[in-house]
Amino acid sequence: MNKKIIIGNWKMNPTSLKEAVKLAKASDKNGAVLCVPFLFLNEVKKVLKKAKLGAQDVFTEVSGTYTGEVSAEMLYSIGARYVIIGHSERRAIGETNQLINKKIKSALSAGLSPIICVGEKERDESHGYLNIVKSQIEECLFGISKNSASKIIIAYEPVWALSTTANRHDATSADSQEMAIFIKKILADIFSPQIAHEMKIIYGGSVNERDAEDFLKNGGVDGVLPGRASLDPKKFQQILKIAENI
Repeated sequence: MNKKIIIGNWKMNPTSLKEAVKLAKASDKNGAVLCVPFLFLNEVKKVLKKAKLGAQDVFTEVSGTYTGEVSAEMLYSIGARYVIIGHSERRAIGETNQLINKKIKSALSAGLSPIICVGEKERDESHGYLNIVKSQIEECLFGISKNSASKIIIAYEPVWALSTTANRHDATSADSQEMAIFIKKILADIFSPQIAHEMKIIYGGSVNERDAEDFLKNGGVDGVLPGRASLDPKKFQQILKIAENI
């Protein structure tokens, strides 16, 4: 069985470099990827011995007159090897599948592994949400070569299960498994069954130390993407230990 991957998304946390370094040291375990704010990447990289470093976003271009942007080449040069692309919080402020597609190509070109977030805002009885996820994947992966596919991780994050969503409700491992199977089918159609089998799918959606084991054992996924739980070293380490023992 493939080793599970646990990707911590710190989002816009913590508030100081000192806290970030302390958190990184406490979270530095095998099997972990820490996706930290741009400002902390360089210093966090210095203290990591086991965990891998990731960013939370990337720009589409290599260089130029793009004030405030950070390129994939910049991220790779300071030690990042992963980058989250298309998170629902980015989509909520206007990111389209077409823009995400450009970011994915930029990341791959620089040697980064894109963690591509997909997921529906709500589940309807007619199963229209499947078409939403299908469109997200197809449009985000448009023009991506088969040779690059193995570096891509698909993160399924149902927006309705996120802690920041009004009237949220918990997703189950059955929800995750259904979508993981569906995503594998889409990837097989885009690339090939063999490539789809090799690609990693992870679950994100307010996953924590209490439900991580269920998702990892029964959710049909290769890992999880905790957000809030990754800011608590004890909870994050607990998730890592669960993954290690599966």
